[in-house]
Amino acid sequence: MKLSRAEYKEIVRWTEHLRPTRQCMKMLKERFPNHSQSTLLSIFSLEYQKRTKRTISRHHAPDVIESHYQRYLSESKARPTAPVLLELANEVDLSPALMARIILDRFLQDLEGETREYHFSISHSVLSVIPSIILSHNISSPSFQCTINDCCYGPLVDCIKHAIGQEHEVLLRDKLKERNLSYLDENQLRTMGYDKTPDIILEVPIAVEGHIVHWIESKASFGDDHSHRTYLNEQFWSYWNRFGPGLVIYWYGFIGELDCQRDRGILLKDCFPTDISTLCHASQPGQLPQDPQ
Repeated sequence: MKLSRAEYKEIVRWTEHLRPTRQCMKMLKERFPNHSQSTLLSIFSLEYQKRTKRTISRHHAPDVIESHYQRYLSESKARPTAPVLLELANEVDLSPALMARIILDRFLQDLEGETREYHFSISHSVLSVIPSIILSHNISSPSFQCTINDCCYGPLVDCIKHAIGQEHEVLLRDKLKERNLSYLDENQLRTMGYDKTPDIILEVPIAVEGHIVHWIESKASFGDDHSHRTYLNEQFWSYWNRFGPGLVIYWYGFIGELDCQRDRGILLKDCFPTDISTLCHASQPGQLPQDPQ
């Protein structure tokens, strides 16, 4: 889905006071019913990560950590069945998963003190061997609750994002096979000695909407100004220098005004292109542009 900058800014303004919970995502979808859930979640996640980077330092101040921890202890004791940790995270505008990590770190400090007489130091690396201790202190359930309710941070989100990225790379390869387009994927390119590669190198270039394409990069996210500028500087221009002009697919959409580098050799799309022309006079299969490095 390609959004105008004005449409994007309207969504961003509406997300400013939302929290990274699944309930808030339902509200966002109700407010913008014409946009896909995946696009809205991607936009919100990007914006919330920017917000978190601006404010995370204050939550790591020792006095603030102690305040959060003591409040968690007292309220969880007074309301043992209430989602105290999740409520606290939402109140102070911090990712529930990050709040759980802060509280767990502080809990481990106390636990380490309790076990010093046995000369046993507790660290993150040994969490897997002390589940009974964590359960007995009633901190496992609140941490798990924060993790499953956080749509922007945490191990569950990381796994989902990785799986979605892999899924769209498979989708891209399937589309190329449907069109009988010969290509090399990232794994094949790595075995050939390329250290920084796009997801796909076309063995025979194609033309998309009149623009030559040598490579394709798959992004299972929304392309906003910040992320696209970062990708341009860290990835896309490097691919362009090595392999020539290419195509970037932002599967969850992008700001339409960002598609302004076509004449310089970088084309943006929000789906696999349908307007494809095969270049019969291109280089022979198996040949790649020479790596200048």
